[in-house]
Amino acid sequence: MVIFDCNGVLVDSEPLATAIVSQEFIRAGFGLTPDVVARYFIGRRQADMYAEVEIAAGRRLPAGFAATVASATLRKFRSELRATAHAAYALSWLRGPKCVASSSPIDRIRVSLEATDLIRFFEPNLFSAADVPNGKPAPDLFLHVAAKMKVRPADCLVVEDSPAGVAAGVAAGMTVIGFVGGSHAGAQLGSHLKSAGARAVISDMRALKGTVIDLRGW
Repeated sequence: MVIFDCNGVLVDSEPLATAIVSQEFIRAGFGLTPDVVARYFIGRRQADMYAEVEIAAGRRLPAGFAATVASATLRKFRSELRATAHAAYALSWLRGPKCVASSSPIDRIRVSLEATDLIRFFEPNLFSAADVPNGKPAPDLFLHVAAKMKVRPADCLVVEDSPAGVAAGVAAGMTVIGFVGGSHAGAQLGSHLKSAGARAVISDMRALKGTVIDLRGW
């Protein structure tokens, strides 16, 4: 089974999402630029991000902050979100079970995949870290997916674009491929993903097939 992260892997969402949440942070008096949000929180649950920001700042975010960010993000995604280049190509040749396991809430996962016409490859196998006790880099989400799909963790291959996501897959006992083809990916991302435990790193979804074959013989 192949498990895909959503943001930054299937859809090129990270620049849109970080810009929106940064704008709301700044509006609320928390000086987090898009670069800071990306550096510390890409790949992680928004609830965990909000909790850490409140602890660091020593004060609470405004009432309704999370709902405001969520609403603005969904609006932006419906109008501007694009699939990662060649994602549909990569998904078309994959046979057997595949699913999405994302730190995002399920409504954001669904909107992301519907807006980019990728949901046809995964429905109904969409999983959110909101449904497990601990978000990435903890292994909870990936272990939850394996249990629901009735597949051994050792037989799962994960495609991730963040060190937190890679670490989560490795901790779950899965083989992880790092992806650095998103528009948010910096020059050092590949080395960070390898340091987190990625067995291979690709920058183009067209390389996924060969990489899967090399790693697992599929």
